[in-house]
Amino acid sequence: MPLIDSSLFVLLFWAVAAYLIGSVPFGMVLTRAMNLGDLRSIGSGNIGATNVLRTGSKKAAALTLILDGGKGAVAVLLARLFAGEDAAQIAALAAMLGHCYPVWLGFKGGKGVATFLGVLLALAWPVGLACCLAWLIAMAVTRTSSIGGLASAAASTFFMIFLGYGSALFLGILLILLVFWRHRENIKRIRAGTEPKIGAKKD
Repeated sequence: MPLIDSSLFVLLFWAVAAYLIGSVPFGMVLTRAMNLGDLRSIGSGNIGATNVLRTGSKKAAALTLILDGGKGAVAVLLARLFAGEDAAQIAALAAMLGHCYPVWLGFKGGKGVATFLGVLLALAWPVGLACCLAWLIAMAVTRTSSIGGLASAAASTFFMIFLGYGSALFLGILLILLVFWRHRENIKRIRAGTEPKIGAKKD
């Protein structure tokens, strides 16, 4: 963890602000704006890019991926700019919680992988790039979105240590636990050999 230099009020402010930024459900916004149907009734009902892809629109899925990652990065960068590194790390966790548990959707949100990668790119871009590469390789090899996300999250602590970002290690562990928790049903299906490949109609 970095040194805590900001006041409790400042940290709370950025926690709330980052949560609200992270809770914007871009997948639902885009599918409605593009007349692709109600995302909650498609596939797994998840609001992330993988489920948006099941609408048949690669454009909407790509935009969802970028925007879900972007909102995490924006939350971290704003907190760092106006407060400092301690607020940036608080914002990273809050943005992830906002995406996974958005108040607007009854706290039923996404799995968090895109936002996870976004906050890492903003916190420590070499770690973020390494995790993006791990995600792409794992998905290319397995053709399974959840395995790509889990592999990327699992590798992130190694990258933090190896690339010299130990101050973010505690945060990284919390983020990993959150990603794995959100994928708990996927993990069960992976073990059972029933997890669908990318492009399948059910999560």
